Amino acid sequence: MKKLLFTLLSVFILFSCSKDNESATQAESPFKADQYPQKWQLVKMTGMVANVPPATGTDMEWQEYYLLQSDGTFIKSRDRKNRTITVNGTYKFVETSEGTYIVFTHESESTLICNCSTTLTESLRVNSEKELIATCWACDGPGLFYERIE
Repeated sequence: MKKLLFTLLSVFILFSCSKDNESATQAESPFKADQYPQKWQLVKMTGMVANVPPATGTDMEWQEYYLLQSDGTFIKSRDRKNRTITVNGTYKFVETSEGTYIVFTHESESTLICNCSTTLTESLRVNSEKELIATCWACDGPGLFYERIE
């Protein structure tokens, strides 16, 4: 009887700990990647000149957004001087020791690709569940900050 009670108690404790760990992992997740579609709007832009405040809203050089679909495809659209350019491709989430990134692979070459190389990919760092930051800032590109609006 004592062995049966000990076994049941052990199993109960084991499953209780598993559920607590699961809840903690879900709560710590910085990004709700299972909610689609997602629209990420450019909300702030910094330049390469020191001591110049960031541009926001209509003061930015262009308006831009990413639209992420649940099937792993995206649309990126930029409106600059009343001219809209739209591109598409696929995306995936990548975990590194530095954090979580969304890597976008474009279907073709475009001026909308913001990266530090000549590839068809660009990466945005998941800064929080409501903010993405373009990584082209690291190679003297503009600082581009996106917020989820949908």
